Amino acid sequence: MQAIPQNNMAYDRAIIVFSPDGRLLQVEYARQAVKRGTTAIGLVVKDGVILGAIKSSAPLSVTDTYKKIFEVDEHIGLVGSGYLADARNLVEAARVKSQINRITYGESISVKSLAKYLANHKHMATQYAGLRPFGVGLLIGGADGTGANLYETDPSGTMLEWKAQAIGRGADKAKKVLKTSYKDGMPTKDGLKLLVKALKASEKNADKECMEIAIIKEDEIKKIFGTDIDKFLKE
Repeated sequence: MQAIPQNNMAYDRAIIVFSPDGRLLQVEYARQAVKRGTTAIGLVVKDGVILGAIKSSAPLSVTDTYKKIFEVDEHIGLVGSGYLADARNLVEAARVKSQINRITYGESISVKSLAKYLANHKHMATQYAGLRPFGVGLLIGGADGTGANLYETDPSGTMLEWKAQAIGRGADKAKKVLKTSYKDGMPTKDGLKLLVKALKASEKNADKECMEIAIIKEDEIKKIFGTDIDKFLKE
């Protein structure tokens, strides 16, 4: 984010006020929160989507409470970077939306529809006084009748579709690995190897013990952690 001129500081007091050069400063601050979060990566493979993240931890803590990947439906998951309290709020909204779609139409919601719903939900928080933007970026991945899809939403409510993407503080390093090695239609195991490689490159001292990974297919979500990653690759 560019440095904010001193005479523009008054324009960061409310989300609904544009600065003279057309910037919503509170949204830009929220994007900085995403950039400070631990790295999260998603990539599309032949039969689904793989999501991965580096988890924070503290001495004597219960590691299961440091959760970055969330299951929304049996075919959709998401991973966040930034304020995970905001992520939990969005996950609950996404789960309700998914269940309403299933009850109303008798079928599961599409990945694109859910991603658009979350993007709209984020965008609404940039339009009303008394609110603040959600300080979390999301990678939403899943597989439905249209195939496997991966979407990103940022605090402004922008929604983009990707074949592979990384967010968080190690995103630039991870993207270099993805750009070099990603291939369309790659098998799940090859995709998992690439994701682990990108996570290791993204942050110092990032080993498999602090990784959380989910393999998402049209009918299941399988989570793997730590040493289980090596076991899965050997199967």
